[in-house]
Amino acid sequence: MQENPNNHTIDATEENFDQSVISESHKRLVLVDISADWCSPCRVLMPILERLSKEYVGRFLLAKVDADENMRIAGRYKVRGFPTVIAFVKGEEVDRFHSAQREHVVVDFIEKHIF
Repeated sequence: MQENPNNHTIDATEENFDQSVISESHKRLVLVDISADWCSPCRVLMPILERLSKEYVGRFLLAKVDADENMRIAGRYKVRGFPTVIAFVKGEEVDRFHSAQREHVVVDFIEKHIF
């Protein structure tokens, strides 16, 4: 798992997903952002997620998944559109949202699941 200590984000792949997301979710909330470079709403949401990951200083991990490179992850979680953000707690998916959201909606989502 390659975690950036400054902003608490990782690039999750098919190879490291179970360790970097599922295992880590037993220690803290993990938000998995499944997106694609060509997706306009993804480019709107990502800066919000990255900024919040810095502000929360490690209280949650942001795991970024490039859908084009990791289609099995998108398939495993039945992703139907991009971006999809999935919250993991204690190894399980507990919630998700789709498309770009306003920052206050994302904050409410995080606060609902953080532990």
